[in-house]
Amino acid sequence: MINLVYNEMVKLAGKRRLLVVTFIIAILISLFTYAQLRQAEENRKRFGDVDWRIALEQQLAGWENRVSSGRTSEEAGENLKVRIEQQRYYLDHNINPSEPGAPTFVRGFVGNGINLLLPLMMMIIAADIVSSEYSAGTIKVLLTRKVKRWRILLSKYLALTLCVSLIITIFGLLATLISGAVFGFKGWEAPVLTGFTVTGGVLDASGVHSLPQWQYIIMELGLAWFVSLVVATITFMLSVLFRSTAAVMGVMLACLIAGTILSSMVASWESAKYLFMVNLQLIQYLEDAAPPIEGMSLGFSLLVLLVWGAAALTVAFAAFTRRDVY
Repeated sequence: MINLVYNEMVKLAGKRRLLVVTFIIAILISLFTYAQLRQAEENRKRFGDVDWRIALEQQLAGWENRVSSGRTSEEAGENLKVRIEQQRYYLDHNINPSEPGAPTFVRGFVGNGINLLLPLMMMIIAADIVSSEYSAGTIKVLLTRKVKRWRILLSKYLALTLCVSLIITIFGLLATLISGAVFGFKGWEAPVLTGFTVTGGVLDASGVHSLPQWQYIIMELGLAWFVSLVVATITFMLSVLFRSTAAVMGVMLACLIAGTILSSMVASWESAKYLFMVNLQLIQYLEDAAPPIEGMSLGFSLLVLLVWGAAALTVAFAAFTRRDVY
């Protein structure tokens, strides 16, 4: 099995997909770092060196005006009210939620990337891991070897899992190094509050506790790894079912984009909470935002994604071991 996995890793490295993904991630991190730097410079020009408490109070005043103006939808208004209560908690306890430095950038970038960016990168890696064998005609040579089909497919999946882990590690390291070179590396021990719960639109702070920022980031990366692995597993299944890599990428791209849209529109469609793409934003539970649909929680979303991943893996192995090759 080790030799089979090694051969699959060599194939993936030969396609240079990992290199392309690393390059894309580095470019995007650099762009977002530059954009954040320009925004910080613009804010300093307009407002000077404003104390974080004053800046946060100004932001809260703006949110409260949006809520009271009546121009915000009811759902968006409820989310803003929860955010206002959370930020008031930070003010009351004298904790800066945006401690400047690389850790804050990494925390925000991972939170924003888990829903679409990272799944897209996993799709690029996993889309042709099996389908390319059919399109290139190498599947016949592969299956003539004296190795059981399930072992061949398992080696491909283990290689894919290693790639997912490697991409998440590269993602975290590049985000830290590039943003740290611009903003500095201070703030790893800064406290981050988590443990808020939202029930019926009411914020409950009874379970709030403080974590050092480095620990919070590790938790984020762990959730990002889990989401990425599930998306890669579903793409892996499609790569087994479809002989065309383009078809695999088209289906997954449609699902991921639909999930981004649905997440902001499904409050009244309760059954949508069982769709895997609606459950990708796991970090929102760490940030304690109101869930897209009432009744969703971190445990619920983890379970839904686990079921989807297990079902996709089962279908992939069943299809691969029984399909006729011609």
